[in-house]
Amino acid sequence: MLSEAVWGFSSAAAALRPSPAEIRSRRNTVFSREQERQRALYPRIEKIEVSLKGPGLDGTLLIMNKGMSTPLSCARHLTEYHVNNSALALVDGELWPLHQPLTDSCTLTLLTFNDSDPTLLNEAYWRSCSALLGQVLETAFKDDYTVELLSTPEIPVTSGAFCCDAVLDPQLDSWTPSPKTKYFGVDGIVCSQESLRSLTRGAQQLIHQNLAWEPLEVAPSVALEVFSHSRWKQEEVEQKASDSPKGTVMLYRCGDHVLLSGGPLVARTGLCSQYEVTAMHSLGQGPWGHHRRTQGLSLPLQLQAHHTIWRRLRQRAEKLVRTVNISVLYLTQPADRSLSAFQGLLDGCPDNCLPHVLPAP
Repeated sequence: MLSEAVWGFSSAAAALRPSPAEIRSRRNTVFSREQERQRALYPRIEKIEVSLKGPGLDGTLLIMNKGMSTPLSCARHLTEYHVNNSALALVDGELWPLHQPLTDSCTLTLLTFNDSDPTLLNEAYWRSCSALLGQVLETAFKDDYTVELLSTPEIPVTSGAFCCDAVLDPQLDSWTPSPKTKYFGVDGIVCSQESLRSLTRGAQQLIHQNLAWEPLEVAPSVALEVFSHSRWKQEEVEQKASDSPKGTVMLYRCGDHVLLSGGPLVARTGLCSQYEVTAMHSLGQGPWGHHRRTQGLSLPLQLQAHHTIWRRLRQRAEKLVRTVNISVLYLTQPADRSLSAFQGLLDGCPDNCLPHVLPAP
């Protein structure tokens, strides 16, 4: 990772604050404590009825355990296909993470990327790819350097790239890798190809580990304790709690990384297939320091892109995604315009390229 290659600076301030590893450990401790507390709310096994919906499943009824069984538990009562391909669920019509316990009798629909309308799942996948990128960035540098992850912008798949905004340690504000290497970014040199490849390798390692994204809905006080060392996350927790009808916020844990999410994530990192970090752009000075936007491109496990198509998609994903413009575009699109299995990424490619993007055999 980048931590092996950069940066011989030191800082007296860094010695006074917990290291990134210590912060991760504290966040995990609080997450696990709250997770155990919530599990203890169901001391006795109570049964619930789960009525399944979907192709070949209508009329199927499962008897599951209240507060313990998850949509993934239900999938395990079906077929290997449902276990391997389900990425998200609808519970009584509401998006539901696959690892989140069911708390009452309900209807359940398991969502896959092969569904006729995968719009909601595609959005969750893009959000998950951003979460994975944030996890990589947070561990990419030596422990002497902090990485402050900012809120992940909600960007549609049709933008061509997912994003993660961050503020790196002030010691890295002037970071400019070797001028002999090709760079990607605006407002100056910000990231070399080798650095991008290093970040990509970090993401691919997490994908290979097939880690679960564990959801945990918590009160703001718990989330504030989790992110007690992040000034930005403290404000984000308060904002999300005020916007939530229940006044709660959703945390996720992937390995030892705990994050705050603005929407549901897919079940596991192994659902990502082709994944590449394509650019790091400077957004200039912001309220929290020097803001940088790292971008990437990915396709889910069930889809494949021919290498020539992937190259075109990657070139597009290198260009800076401008959040405001994309938000306006997204809000003015017709409501019935959906993303069909990431085909929207191929807008602008020649028609004879489209057959190269096919479901994996």
